[in-house]
Amino acid sequence: MLIGDVAGHSGVSPRMLRHYDALGLVRPTGRTVGGYREYSTEDLRRIFHVESLRSLGLSLKQIGRALEDPAFTPSALVSDLIRWTEDRLAREQELLGRLRAIDASAPTGWQDVLRIVELMRDLNSTNAARRQQAALARSEGVSASAELLAGAVLAESDPHVAGALRWALARTGGEGVAALHAGAHSEDVDVRRRAVLTIAEMPEAPGASAVLADALGDQDTTVRRHAALALGRHGVAATVPILVDMVVEGCNDLEAAEVLGTLSQDPGWADRITTALVHELAAPTADSATRIRLIQALVELAGTAAREVLRQLAHDDDRAVALVASALAGVLQEHSLEDRTDEGS
Repeated sequence: MLIGDVAGHSGVSPRMLRHYDALGLVRPTGRTVGGYREYSTEDLRRIFHVESLRSLGLSLKQIGRALEDPAFTPSALVSDLIRWTEDRLAREQELLGRLRAIDASAPTGWQDVLRIVELMRDLNSTNAARRQQAALARSEGVSASAELLAGAVLAESDPHVAGALRWALARTGGEGVAALHAGAHSEDVDVRRRAVLTIAEMPEAPGASAVLADALGDQDTTVRRHAALALGRHGVAATVPILVDMVVEGCNDLEAAEVLGTLSQDPGWADRITTALVHELAAPTADSATRIRLIQALVELAGTAAREVLRQLAHDDDRAVALVASALAGVLQEHSLEDRTDEGS
């Protein structure tokens, strides 16, 4: 079979067949009297083998080794191909993310594109100080897209850099929440924590409350607590059990107590919050330190029920608890007298 016929049957151009011959990859079995290449059925089969391996992404050099080296097993070849393909896809996915971030920043000229690329490079720097400076400076006034900043904050482990990124992202408004939404539902718990903490710092942005409400049911305690602090400050009563638990556990207990105080401004919730704290005070597992934290939370509450509990605790069998309760009850009493005096004058 001459080269033209082989090209017609295999779909490989005569030029590529000559290239295969020059490389020693597929050499025709014979030559005609006139010196033309003549391919056998076995040659044609080898051409199909070469094309099949090329379709898997192998180079011609790798194909030659695969066909000639008896030790080059198909399983090893396929494993290598999988690894190379995964690496290539990861690089292309990273490139796609960069292109989308540039497009979302709506550059007006090449100078803007170059500045955004510079910002992306700084945000990916191994130097934490450089990443933080990039977040604060926003690349000399270039409006970084929410998608770019969200990607950076979700990947950032340094707390100082993360704080700067959250500040920059909060300035983008509602776009920031949309970009963080996927992160709030990530399988990676660290990513979920960063996403919800960032959204918690801009709870009034469109869509933020819905994401935070979902986070109240998250399997991770830290995620739930970030959401509870943010929503509790805005009067969401469903956060009370989580906030009380924070006081019991001593995790951001002062913040949680302040938020419980805010929620207690609603008369319908003041007694319920007091009851929840009193229940924890009476728990058999509550040690002295835990009960003192609960007492400090009671001081933040509005209404008379919490003050009555403090007066009772002033006679508690635990001396440390009794002293703290007595002192705080006295402080509240003084403040009450001062308020009455001010009202009378």
